[in-house]
Amino acid sequence: MNICFLIGKIVSEIDFKFIVNNKKYYSISILQIELNNKSIITVKGYNEIADFCYKKLVKNDYISFYGELNSKGEIEILEIYLL
Repeated sequence: MNICFLIGKIVSEIDFKFIVNNKKYYSISILQIELNNKSIITVKGYNEIADFCYKKLVKNDYISFYGELNSKGEIEILEIYLL
């Protein structure tokens, strides 16, 4: 498990989806963040984080978050803050 702390600007629209798995519903938000060094990373949030992203965030917002880096190079958000 790789923990990372990042600050960046949202450069994509928030993609909000529902996943159904064994009669359970999960929500997921997918967005892309541009860091200070101009690299762009894909970030995912699940359930409560996904709801927060969909309701409160828009393109060009600056956010601070920490999460876990997975093997695909994507980060799952564990905690997020709007700057």
